[in-house]
Amino acid sequence: MSIFDKHDLSGFIGKHLVYTYDNGWNYELYVKNGETIDYRIHSGIVANRWVKNQHVYIVRVGESIYKISWTEPTGTDVSLIANLGDRLFHGTIFFPRWVINNPEKTVCFQNDHIPLMESYRAAGPAYPTEVIDEFATITFVRDCGANNDSVIDCAASELPANFPQNLS
Repeated sequence: MSIFDKHDLSGFIGKHLVYTYDNGWNYELYVKNGETIDYRIHSGIVANRWVKNQHVYIVRVGESIYKISWTEPTGTDVSLIANLGDRLFHGTIFFPRWVINNPEKTVCFQNDHIPLMESYRAAGPAYPTEVIDEFATITFVRDCGANNDSVIDCAASELPANFPQNLS
């Protein structure tokens, strides 16, 4: 029997996190509510891509451990575990082959290009899938409250050089 309420997401909703994978890729995620996230990618093969209102599945799997999973319009599947207590992430990203072959096609504000992303996905190729399975260190955490559209509102390239240190 759990010693925590596995349905209680209140310790996670509203969290704004910046994390760096062991491979050097730097990502940012805002848990907007129990069903959506916003995120932007600072470095890696799809650096400067950003997304708002991505539908996700969030579950609590420990006292301060949460899992988020989703499928993007690109066909990319993502599953993340956020261990807030230890400031540790583990991410598994399943990239379809077309994203690995042409990652630059996804570097945009995705919300303005969803039909285009879906057409790329349909054209493929989907296989062989490229699996990125990495640990990450959470380098920044703050609570921004739920449904705050100002947390992630521009591309990473538009942020000040001292981001996220310039945030309170």
